[in-house]
Amino acid sequence: MRALRIKRLLHNYAPAALLVLVIIAVWEIIVRFGEVPAFILPAPSSVWTALLEHRILLLGVHLPATLQEILLGFLLSAGCGTLLGLGMHLFRPLAKAVYPLLIVSQTIPLIALSPILIMWFGYSLGGKIAVVFLTAFFPVVVGTYDGLYKSGEQYKELLLTLGASRRQLLVKTQVPLALPAYFSGLKLSIVYCVIGATIGEWLGGSRGLGYYSRRMAGNLHSAELFAAVFLLSVLGVLLFLSVCAAEQILVKKRGLR
Repeated sequence: MRALRIKRLLHNYAPAALLVLVIIAVWEIIVRFGEVPAFILPAPSSVWTALLEHRILLLGVHLPATLQEILLGFLLSAGCGTLLGLGMHLFRPLAKAVYPLLIVSQTIPLIALSPILIMWFGYSLGGKIAVVFLTAFFPVVVGTYDGLYKSGEQYKELLLTLGASRRQLLVKTQVPLALPAYFSGLKLSIVYCVIGATIGEWLGGSRGLGYYSRRMAGNLHSAELFAAVFLLSVLGVLLFLSVCAAEQILVKKRGLR
């Protein structure tokens, strides 16, 4: 069983891992033997060295601050987005009133709204969470609403004929069948949370990987900047995989895949 799992992992991810290694190798060669200034594009080895040298500051101070903003913003987005999506499904007038406004809200650049949120909530944790919430709220609402709206139609007439109530129809068929779409929204949301937290920290604050990367960019410390970006990327991937793992457990448990 373990050998089969390893073989499956290699089959699925070995090409991507190989491509990443090739890119890193070519990147290192270009920087080392090319004419690209180090302050513009540092070599991967320099980025790794900067990450090791500043690991206490990065991993002990800035990473926990960013992770706290991401998790709190994600929990708030997931909770409010799920409730609103469910409410839109149960009350169609609410969906007709709110859905267009949600679409319009996504046409406004986040970078334009973020200073307003920071002005309202300040440079404290609340301001960062507000930016994260605004970034990650929409995918959860859409995933919940579309998943419920499109699920269970093939069983609806049968269950209603058998005397099922609207609550039973929702709990027994629509919610389980909506889980794939719902988790798709959650996976997008958790990635957007990383973006939102970084933007919030760029606008102001004294901790976080976004704040650290802005400070390093201002000082032309490109290796340290790339180290912070690398940590943000790794953090986003790990959080994404965590949601994927939760999806696999819940969806497989219900026999939907």
